[in-house]
Formats: sequence, structure tokens, C-alpha cells
Amino acid sequence: MCHALLSDPNFYRLLLGFDRDLARESVAGGCPCGGKLHSARYPRKPRGGPADLGAEYAWRLSYCCAREGCRRRTTPPSLRFLGQRVYLAAVVVLASAMEGGVTVKRAERLHELVGVSVRTLRRWRAWWRGAFPATAFWRQAQGRFAPLVDDSALPLTLLKRFSGEDKQTRLIQALRFLAPLSIRSA
Repeated sequence: MCHALLSDPNFYRLLLGFDRDLARESVAGGCPCGGKLHSARYPRKPRGGPADLGAEYAWRLSYCCAREGCRRRTTPPSLRFLGQRVYLAAVVVLASAMEGGVTVKRAERLHELVGVSVRTLRRWRAWWRGAFPATAFWRQAQGRFAPLVDDSALPLTLLKRFSGEDKQTRLIQALRFLAPLSIRSA
């Protein structure tokens, strides 16, 4: 696992920039009813990132249709959040991708670094290997990989499928791939 990425505020600011880009695309598309979208962001209490991320990081970008009678909410995909999990997406992915499993020493180090408990780590790993492979998202998306990704070692086997010059680039590619899971329709 890459401890430097988990504690680098610049990495998380980069993810915030990607989320803003995705939000701009959503706003430009407007509401399906033809109405204009207005900001309707909502607070989050993300765990696991560096303390100096700033107040902006505690908000989930979201929009609401301005047309009376519609008021449909549009929440763009996110590279920062993974569904309703309180820990940041990068933390969930990297902490769950430990080759060789959760050892006492690794769990202690992760607790020091991002505050995650052994119980939470085990729950995440169980989700990756049980619930995640059963999602409609994964059943459809896994066909993009040849040979197939080994479900028994997710998310490590998924991370290894992305190429890039460094670990940060590969993690960003994986977070982009997983971004549809950050919205309810996924």
C-alpha cells in the first residue's frame, strides 16, 4: 500500500479538482426535464485524509433542478467518495488492497495513519470479495478486462489492471473506474 498517497494533501486536492470537473459536466447537461441545475451540495464528514484538506472537502457536490415541480437532484460521480462510506474512496481502496491480508502490524500502521479499525478493514475486504462482485456495476464492467479480474483478491487485482507511470496515476484510474459507485443509480 502507498502510505505517501494517503497522507498527501495535494493528492486529495487533485481528486477534488476531478470532482469539480465531473460536476461541471453534470451542470452543463442540465436536468432531464430541461431545467437548470443549481448547487445543492451537502455536508460529509470524510475520514482518513490528512487534517489540512480544508473546508471544501467536507462537501459533496450535488445539484437540484430549478424548475418548479421537478426539483430532481443530480449528484455527479465522485473520485473522493465511494457511496455512503465515511472513509474517503482512496483510503477504502488502498487499505483493502493489502496483499497477504490484514496483519496486526499492518492494522496498527493503518490505524495510526488514517484511523481505521481492524474490524472496518475486515468489513471492507469482505465487501470487495462478496458484495462488490455481485453488483450490477461489476458484472457489467468486469468484461472490460481480459483476462478476467480475480474476484478473490479484489481490490488489489483490480488496481493491478490499470497502467500508469506511478502509483498515483494507477489509483486515479481505478477511482475513475469506480466513480459510478459513488452515486445511487450505480
